Amino acid sequence: MKTYILGLSAYYHDSAAALICDGEIVAAAQEERFTRKKHDPVFPANAIKYCMTEAGISFNDLDSVVFYDKPLLKFERLLETYLAYAPSGFTSFLSAMPVWLKDKLFLKKTLKREMALVFAENGQKLEEKALPKLLFTEHHQAHAASAFYPSPYDKAAVLCLDGVGEWATTSLWLGDGNTLTPQWEIDFPHSLGLLYSAFTYYTGFRVNSGEYKLMGLAPYGEPKYVDLILGNLIDLKEDGTFRLNMKYFNYATGLTMTNRKFSELFGSPARKPESELSQKEMDIARSIQWVTEEIVLRLGRSVHKETGMDYLCLAGGVALNCVSNGRLLREGPFKGIWIQPAAGDAGGAIGAALSAYYEYREKPRSSRSRDDMQGAYLGPSFSNETIKAYLDKVGACYTELEDNVLMPRLADIMEKEQVVGWFQGRMEFGPRSLGARSIIGDARSSKMQTVMNLKIKYRESFRPFAPVVKHDKVSDWFEHQGPSPYMLIVAPVKEDKRTLMTEQQDKLFGIDKLNVPRSQIPAVTHVDYSARVQTVHPETNPRFYHLLDAFEKKTTCPVLVNTSFNVRGEPIVNTPEDAYRCFMRTEMDYLVMENILIDKTKQPEWKEEEDWRNEFALD
Repeated sequence: MKTYILGLSAYYHDSAAALICDGEIVAAAQEERFTRKKHDPVFPANAIKYCMTEAGISFNDLDSVVFYDKPLLKFERLLETYLAYAPSGFTSFLSAMPVWLKDKLFLKKTLKREMALVFAENGQKLEEKALPKLLFTEHHQAHAASAFYPSPYDKAAVLCLDGVGEWATTSLWLGDGNTLTPQWEIDFPHSLGLLYSAFTYYTGFRVNSGEYKLMGLAPYGEPKYVDLILGNLIDLKEDGTFRLNMKYFNYATGLTMTNRKFSELFGSPARKPESELSQKEMDIARSIQWVTEEIVLRLGRSVHKETGMDYLCLAGGVALNCVSNGRLLREGPFKGIWIQPAAGDAGGAIGAALSAYYEYREKPRSSRSRDDMQGAYLGPSFSNETIKAYLDKVGACYTELEDNVLMPRLADIMEKEQVVGWFQGRMEFGPRSLGARSIIGDARSSKMQTVMNLKIKYRESFRPFAPVVKHDKVSDWFEHQGPSPYMLIVAPVKEDKRTLMTEQQDKLFGIDKLNVPRSQIPAVTHVDYSARVQTVHPETNPRFYHLLDAFEKKTTCPVLVNTSFNVRGEPIVNTPEDAYRCFMRTEMDYLVMENILIDKTKQPEWKEEEDWRNEFALD
């Protein structure tokens, strides 16, 4: 009899559901893709329904449902923190307690109620006693399980770095076969993730979604504030462990990340969101990025020395800092590093389910050779027939082409510097578009970054785009060896592909660096000659590999721009309807959904009663 386990993450941000069968991941999706609310924290009812439908099972087939947090431990941490900081934080206490006393403290009952609604048959509510067994993992246990069990390693050290779960903010585990053994942890309020989020807040970006902007802004600045940070905000030890000086932070009990003392230290109040970026924000971004990389490198060296492990797995929100990941891979002591592509809270759903299977049920884990995330292509897919039915309904004009005709045609289109929406196969799980729901273009184009940022994504001009490259050609173009399928490693562009700067260009500072082409692939080369690399493998995404191959035959370049199929503030598209709507709202030139090619110039006029940009909160 097959063992199905459903993992859930919810109620903080990026709620998700994941279904495993006998230890294999069957399906996983974030709730935001269905509700169209970015980082949606609600109970993942739609994601659950999708997972169950994808597997073709009912609630009776589930062995258990596993939640990625232990609410009583988290409540304990909140109470102890408020008591430790009393009387400060009383306003925050008053706002937080009603929510906890109403729902979160009694999460088991809340989850059972929500599940009963999802699993209802014929419109009738199910009795709670008929529901599958409900289990809970600790937050970092779920992170560690999401990193180790799908990884290609039989044994590995597992490092989890995030904001905070129940108490832990940084934790080390040893993974061996079907076991994960905790080694040590750093507890709240001392948190690398919250430190980075504090600077995200101070520079005017949104916490829990703007951290990657801070990382992208860093190369425009100079690390002028490193000594200020290390001298006042954080006590960093040689082994990478640390303590924060909480006199400068407000997140433990307040409603903001930083306080007046923090602003005084840096000479001004926090930047107002959407206001003009100055060189100061760029220098601050570079400085906190330097500190983050230094902490990660020190921790990596200490973990290797302490455990003797040749391989390292990473999870938690800080593991999405692909610049520090790249340095750890190149400069660190490990033979290999594997990072959970859904490293944040969404991935906790996978980790919770796998932890229950291997640790709670003590099932054996087969020997590893490659990872089990299947390229992160774990979401819904749509047939040509379903796509055509929707397009016919809205009166769209389209052409259906076989792959041997379609791929060369797309190569021709992109060579002309036209932008293509690419929608095919199962949707990605995690924050990155990886060639299932992507916007793609010619990486050789000097205008592509600006066009995509301002006319398609409607976002800040400074933000870099990622290259996608055939896995067997990655080392020809980037200082990187081996796979990087999840766009979680930043690597330098090869020197022989770079463009030499003039003396005048070398003297430019800040945002003035933006429009200076730096390589043969300027659309994906950041101002410091770096790139967030995704490798494509024919085993996991054969059609995307076929497209790259067709583009290389046309241009001799196996690299394209790959960015997420959405506009600023919108979740990545899920359905054909989402894709066509986003296509028509932006200045994309073509849309391809499976074998259906759509030319913008041939579409009927797109009308909306109100400004659609008001639908999405700015990230």
